[in-house]
Amino acid sequence: MNESRAFCPRCGDPVPDRREEDGANDPLRPGAEVDICDSCYFDDFEFIDAPDRIDVRVCSQCGAVHRGRRWVDVGAQDYTDVAIEEVSEALAVHVDVDDVAWQVEPEEVGPNTVRMHCYFTGTVRDTPVEEQVMVPVKIARQTCTRCGRIAGDYYASIVQIRAEDRTPTTEELERAKVIAEEIVADMEATGDRNAFITETTENDDGLNMRVSTNKIGKKISNKMVEEFGGTVNDAETLVTEDEDGNGVYRVTFAVRLPPYIPGDIIDLADDDEGPVLVSSAHGNLKGIRLRTGERYEASYEEGNAPDARKLGEREDAVETTVVTVEDERSIQVLDPETYQAKTISRPDYVDDDPDTVPVLKSRAGLHVLPDDV
Repeated sequence: MNESRAFCPRCGDPVPDRREEDGANDPLRPGAEVDICDSCYFDDFEFIDAPDRIDVRVCSQCGAVHRGRRWVDVGAQDYTDVAIEEVSEALAVHVDVDDVAWQVEPEEVGPNTVRMHCYFTGTVRDTPVEEQVMVPVKIARQTCTRCGRIAGDYYASIVQIRAEDRTPTTEELERAKVIAEEIVADMEATGDRNAFITETTENDDGLNMRVSTNKIGKKISNKMVEEFGGTVNDAETLVTEDEDGNGVYRVTFAVRLPPYIPGDIIDLADDDEGPVLVSSAHGNLKGIRLRTGERYEASYEEGNAPDARKLGEREDAVETTVVTVEDERSIQVLDPETYQAKTISRPDYVDDDPDTVPVLKSRAGLHVLPDDV
């Protein structure tokens, strides 16, 4: 009986029969593994496809790497880490190799050059294979677009923090700075490299912030109003034109915080029911009447800025001695300045037998304040 055998078309040596699991029925790979004997196969076999050299553009300020047409943050600690990552992306392993394992040993040969010694092992046609390649990585220090803009004081939006008929508090200004930093950090975390704060300056009126995008400016402004109340308006200013002739605008967001803040004590105009301790400036101003303890809310037309004069703040209150609780509507206390006994209104938040109470003395008289708003 004649035995059917396959022969290598290059050297004529017999080769093993093709098995179905080797891809015999795959029309896309006719004779890919069995038409050539192992000896001829390994004559042309290239385990690793590696470039002769890799050139990398790295931002000397932030460490970003230029890939394609954009800069990418890679989170590398030093240029060696950058070189390892770039070589990993550039090397290719032959598709027929199984059980591939590799390691790399970087060698710094200068401030801008790292030699990457790469060692590979694997299996092809049940034969162990190994290879070593050396790829030099050249580092070119440059300045990325983002760092260039920061250095050039670039900004696209201005946020102005102001308050109506007052100066913004330290808490409000510090919160604006924190909000801006949090927004930039969140945008950077999602890969937005255009997010940064160019400049933050305080003046007698409040705070000015220059930020890199209109999106950041809008988010800062809306968050301030969300937390402290008030309004925000925006205005565009044409600054230049792009290469296509389209207008490039800079947007100013003017945040106007309410005239009163929680803890302020105000005397409402055309209101005979006594001062109000402000508890909220969101939407319509809300508070507590100091004569009765009843809740107060400004009308829709008044919003968060009813016509009133400020008498003081919650922190201005001093603790004074209670002489006696006369009845449900009156209480006798010592005047904190003259130490004379005075009978004043007793709001419903005062206990039946307190020893002391916090009071505020102002042009509107002497009033008991609640322990908390």
